[in-house]
Amino acid sequence: MSADHAPALVAVDWGTSSFRAGLLDASGDVLDRVAAPDGILSAGTKGFAGTLFGHIGHWVKPTAARPPLPIILSGMIGSRNGWVEVPHVATTADLATLGRGSIERTERGSRLVFISGLSHLDADGIPDMMRGEEVQVFGALGNADDAEVILPGTHSKWVTVSGGTITGFRTYMTGELFAAIKGHTIIGQLAAGDAHDDAAFGEGVARGFADPAPTHAVFTARTLALAGRLKPEGVASYLSGVLIGAEFAGGLAASRGTAKPRLVIGDARLVSLYLNAADRLEIELAAGPDDAAFRGLHALAQTMGLIP
Repeated sequence: MSADHAPALVAVDWGTSSFRAGLLDASGDVLDRVAAPDGILSAGTKGFAGTLFGHIGHWVKPTAARPPLPIILSGMIGSRNGWVEVPHVATTADLATLGRGSIERTERGSRLVFISGLSHLDADGIPDMMRGEEVQVFGALGNADDAEVILPGTHSKWVTVSGGTITGFRTYMTGELFAAIKGHTIIGQLAAGDAHDDAAFGEGVARGFADPAPTHAVFTARTLALAGRLKPEGVASYLSGVLIGAEFAGGLAASRGTAKPRLVIGDARLVSLYLNAADRLEIELAAGPDDAAFRGLHALAQTMGLIP
């Protein structure tokens, strides 16, 4: 391996249900990676240290020419249910703010840096919180200083960035509501299969975006199916569209017509659905880069002086 691509950092994105780590060089290029379903809730008897070093121990083993690599960790591993609880820092926040909120530990001779999450108070003083997404946002920005970044998932986030600083965000329980409604309500009993039905999805997006009462829009998944106007095979896609459409309505209303470029990052399947919905609603939205978490952790490591 050439000096230009020598390992310099281990970046770890550790969530509730998944573990992802990347071996990065000083430029942020990913030299090696590992992904496993070893989230913080499944560390089990191995514990957090055993899980971490079981996956990346061969990367950080020191040699005569190199001391142990620093390890930087973000996500739910820094929550009260994780390894080290790192208090949230308040918006507004840039990379330096996140760095100052970090907590360091030494484990098996390696330097571990746990990154904080973010908290935000809206205009009514209502709190919102995230942990891990803030790192992905900074990784998605690249050279941009202004953007609105959407992170779909169980708890979707719409994050506003101005001048390279996260100024605010809002959370939408889109993914969790979809799973709950489909799995535990009378609407879900009408659904047959999980295959994507694009026409039904589009109808749902339009309904969810236009209806000011999301709970009414959701109920139309039942009435349309009972009336024979929505096939059982399309119920899940329609419901997904309704919830995503409602999320877009709320997100756009909260952003008050901002002209910032909009990016969506995350799971490829969800990114595709959000791009689909945005296209139907004639909203400009672009897919952000892959490995946003690793990019963000690399930028943080540079800001904090962990690597050159």
